[in-house]
Amino acid sequence: VPKKLVTTVSGCADDALAGLVACNPGLRLLQGHRVVLRDDLPAIRGRVALLSGGGSGHEPAHAGYIGKGMLTGVVAGAVFASPSVGSILAAIRAVAQAGAAGILLIVKNYTGDRLNFGMALERARAEGADVRMVVVGDDCAFAKPGKAGRRGICGTVLIHKVAGALAEAGASLDEIEKKVIAAAKVMGTLGLSLSPCSIPGSKPSFQLAEDEMELGLGIHGEAGVRRMKVLPADKAVETMLKHMTDPSNASHLSLTPGSSVVLVVNNLGGLSCLELGIVAGAAVRCLENRGIRIARALVGSFMTALEMAGVSLTLMLVDEELVRLIDAKTTAMAWPNIVAGPATTQREEVPAPKEAPRKLQDETRIGPGTARVQQVLQRVCSTLLDMQDKLNELDRGAGDGDCGHTHARAAQAIQAWMRSRPPPAAPAQLLSALADVLLEQMGGSSGVLYGLFLTAAAQSLHGHSGSPAWADAMDAGIKAMQRYGGAAPGDRTMLDSLFAAAQALHGLRSPGADPLQVLAAAVQSAEAAAEATRHMEAGAGRASYIHSSRLEQPDPGAVAVAAVLGAVLQ
Repeated sequence: VPKKLVTTVSGCADDALAGLVACNPGLRLLQGHRVVLRDDLPAIRGRVALLSGGGSGHEPAHAGYIGKGMLTGVVAGAVFASPSVGSILAAIRAVAQAGAAGILLIVKNYTGDRLNFGMALERARAEGADVRMVVVGDDCAFAKPGKAGRRGICGTVLIHKVAGALAEAGASLDEIEKKVIAAAKVMGTLGLSLSPCSIPGSKPSFQLAEDEMELGLGIHGEAGVRRMKVLPADKAVETMLKHMTDPSNASHLSLTPGSSVVLVVNNLGGLSCLELGIVAGAAVRCLENRGIRIARALVGSFMTALEMAGVSLTLMLVDEELVRLIDAKTTAMAWPNIVAGPATTQREEVPAPKEAPRKLQDETRIGPGTARVQQVLQRVCSTLLDMQDKLNELDRGAGDGDCGHTHARAAQAIQAWMRSRPPPAAPAQLLSALADVLLEQMGGSSGVLYGLFLTAAAQSLHGHSGSPAWADAMDAGIKAMQRYGGAAPGDRTMLDSLFAAAQALHGLRSPGADPLQVLAAAVQSAEAAAEATRHMEAGAGRASYIHSSRLEQPDPGAVAVAAVLGAVLQ
């Protein structure tokens, strides 16, 4: 039996409604019944009240659609079970006693729902209430629907919205009934699923093979029209729309080029939002290609089937009046609050911002130091390429084994950059240009960390020269890495080698210091610090998730940094 996060299996429908009401000040439970009503019932005096409902397990339907501009109340059954006649009757009485000018029951086309709502309606009429019932059957799955007719699925939510907007505007019961029946006739829905669903405490109602998807299944896991191999999202959407609009299918929706529709892309409960976005884009593209105008598109979870990993598409043919009713304001929590306007894949993109022109001297100006810079960079690149396997090996124990590849990629990028142009000799420009190369080409968090270090060091060197400026630049680079990377010395990262070298470079600030001696000491300090990471517990980076006893090697990032410093300062 699949795992579920419930308190008790028997109480899950009540608990879900109680949670919804607890978190929504606009809702109230009806004492002794699984009925939720608008908090402001007196506001419906003189207006038509709208009641809907059905089994639980389709959340946010139906209680999520209660509010000003949508439903007045909802009657819920147990999971996938019709609500009781007694509770439906109690809901009808509650709104009648609040002074409603007529009551419309909006019911999905299932035998149990029709029977129970119908029985309650007859009893309420006997008590003198003005009650009507509209049965919604929007399923386009079956080419030859049986005697039971088309199932009521996600399109019902659009009917709630249309009816709710009319009732809020003061329309009569006759007018609402007429317009809702007309809207339901020009609407169709089709589901597609990758997985079954399971009622809490029970096994899944059916099985789908790893490589199968099912077309046209119902919101309770009832069988669809056919199983097929899993298709890419765009092909799956094409298949769905073709089936929904196929004239040989008795339950099809007639779509002709130039028609305007409202599209609902509904998550059946267990599809990721990422996949839902992909499906939505494919649906808009596919409809546009057929010359259909998508007046509005709604994407989200509107009527689910517990945790079913699937999607349904609903299309309603609309005119200006229907679009206005869809756009009308509502306080219902499950109705999306988005900017009203058509859906299109042709939306103009915001132009990319232009980079500010480089200031100061042209960075390609060649100075007497250019050959020296090339020589040093070539040495750094050769060192990193020679160490590729060693760094990968060190990284296997603590990361994903790609530290050598990442540094080799950086070396190759620098070599290609030097072949394309002579590197600038001015230190600030050189470091800034190297930062750009590494940010674009190196990848991984190392690329960003080196980029941060070099960018901050370059800033620090602007307009400064002399040995102490290099010590300041090193400190500025380390500070930037710490600010964004979160590591500190002793956390077993590349920072350990850099920090040790920086401490030694502080010697450059002493008057009369021998720069060569200080640089040699910095390289030695970096190498010793890299070796010392062997005995440290990782405090940052990916290795920090691994138990320290498994990390018997030095940190690959620290080893790489020590090697780079050694190559630069040779």
